[in-house]
Amino acid sequence: MSRFGACILDAECTSLTRDEKSLFKDVRPFGFILFARNIQYPSQVRALCHEMREAAGHDALIAIDQEGGRVQRLGEPYWREWPPPLEFVAKAGRDAEEAMYMRYRIIASELHDLGIYSNCAPLVDVAWPSTHAFLKNRCYGYTPDSVAKLGRAAASGLLGGGVLPVIKHIPGHGRSQADSHFELPRVDVAIEQLEKTDFIPFQYLNDMPLAMTAHIVYSRLGAEPATVSKSVVDVIRNKIGFDGLLMTDDISMKALSGSATETAKESLKAGCDVILHCNGSLAERTMVANASGEMSEMAQKRAESALNMRGSPDDADIEEMEAKLQTLLS
Repeated sequence: MSRFGACILDAECTSLTRDEKSLFKDVRPFGFILFARNIQYPSQVRALCHEMREAAGHDALIAIDQEGGRVQRLGEPYWREWPPPLEFVAKAGRDAEEAMYMRYRIIASELHDLGIYSNCAPLVDVAWPSTHAFLKNRCYGYTPDSVAKLGRAAASGLLGGGVLPVIKHIPGHGRSQADSHFELPRVDVAIEQLEKTDFIPFQYLNDMPLAMTAHIVYSRLGAEPATVSKSVVDVIRNKIGFDGLLMTDDISMKALSGSATETAKESLKAGCDVILHCNGSLAERTMVANASGEMSEMAQKRAESALNMRGSPDDADIEEMEAKLQTLLS
């Protein structure tokens, strides 16, 4: 069987165009990611997921950002809406780990029902007083140990519901004082200090199937953003010990300079396994897919291993769990 295309792509609307179907058939992307523009109602989302997999010619990974708070693509009236994680954790208090497990087990139930088998969560960036507002209330806490434990609870909830977690933003975005959607953040902290703080949650979750990079310059590791930096990827693989499938954050974000095709090639050369490209024209998606090519042999093994970690949902009683969660939070 031929290898997957080393890219994760998106769609323009609520169903695929003829040209999108043709592109996806040609490049066989490893996966897809959904946005609010792709979402109307449950049967439409299920049909879109089926279209995507049929076009790609395999049981492609379909992911979504369903963190809660500002970053959730599914919402009322068909799906539950969630408060920002940092506020949720504070409200749960001493029961935060159990609450986070239930939160993400309920989210997994909704995703799995739609044919969405991966969630870009947990976000295990450690929050700091200086963390930029775009990220801060998406974090789970201010100490590495608490973030690690809450991240494990969230990941376990997703896996229990048959949904693959994507840990982000490896090796740590919490010290960012800029929004990487619009500019390139820089962190000038000794690696020894990062090893004692920001890296810890990622080490604790280094057995997870998938991780997403941070578009940040760690000045002690060179002048390049982590996504295109071989030295940072070496830290991810060797110091943090993550050997799962490493995807880029969206390479169309303005933190990265240069064309998307150049960035795709640089990211793969640095050691990323798969390129995430969002919000581009069909022409841009085509160029990125062609620049990414097929997965390397090692990336293909990691991809297959990740997909094999997705099991069937357990027999959790979601209504009972939701009632228990409401009681706990009150």
